[in-house]
Amino acid sequence: MAELHSGGCHCGQLRYAVDAPLSDIAHCHCSICRRTTGGIVTTWVTVPLASFRWTAGMPAEYASSASCVRYFCAHCGCHLALFTQLSPDTMDLTIATLDQPEAAPANRHIWVKNRLPWLSLDPQLPEDEEENL
Repeated sequence: MAELHSGGCHCGQLRYAVDAPLSDIAHCHCSICRRTTGGIVTTWVTVPLASFRWTAGMPAEYASSASCVRYFCAHCGCHLALFTQLSPDTMDLTIATLDQPEAAPANRHIWVKNRLPWLSLDPQLPEDEEENL
């Protein structure tokens, strides 16, 4: 039986659904995520692109690098998703935009070489200096 998860932005203009398990969940410490979200860390879940769909509204897009496009709500500014050409069969979703984020605890850290030195978060999880695609 497939899992169905949903989420959306703060104002409700954008909604999405994912028909897949939430298993690859990482705290990202990269400086690009910090600057695009305004947070000190962004937690992402990577899902198969084929399992993802927008169910309400269409997001605005921002190319944050040559290989990455970030999706956000043009009305409330919420950052919801990221697509990277480095992994073209997947979509990354911000855990905080899930309707039930408590169902998706992180299982690793990525880009720890950029971690803020004063941040301690889930120290028991494995760490990758960068992202292993």
